[in-house]
Amino acid sequence: MRMATRAGNRTPAQLFALAFGVVYLAVGIVGIFVTKGFGNFAHEHTANYDKTLLIFHLNPLHNIVHIVLGLVWIGAAGRHSAAAGVNTLFGVVLLLVFVLGLFDLHFLAIDGAGDPDNYLHLATGLLAVYFGTAGAAGPGTART
Repeated sequence: MRMATRAGNRTPAQLFALAFGVVYLAVGIVGIFVTKGFGNFAHEHTANYDKTLLIFHLNPLHNIVHIVLGLVWIGAAGRHSAAAGVNTLFGVVLLLVFVLGLFDLHFLAIDGAGDPDNYLHLATGLLAVYFGTAGAAGPGTART
């Protein structure tokens, strides 16, 4: 007797949404500890601004955004249509953040074209758009 796994019943869009949701939620939670709370996230001269996790910049606003993105992605992972739609939406937004990040806009906590965060947004945005559109459903996968 062959048992179906839960992951085996999910489309690529759903798996992507779940995986990236978990990662973004975890990064947001870890980021809270790195920046020692939420502080005055709107002001860039606080002790909580511009901390790093590995090579990526964090600030309290970044942490909140990561937590929200993670929760929405996880919530959308239950249905193919929701996962595909959220992947596409978040992918487009992340690509826009990449473009804006090229211009050294400090409110994004991105320091111009050379900032590793910018290229992480580019890679994540491209993957999300792919898993929201062309790569959303695997071969022979029924969309629900």
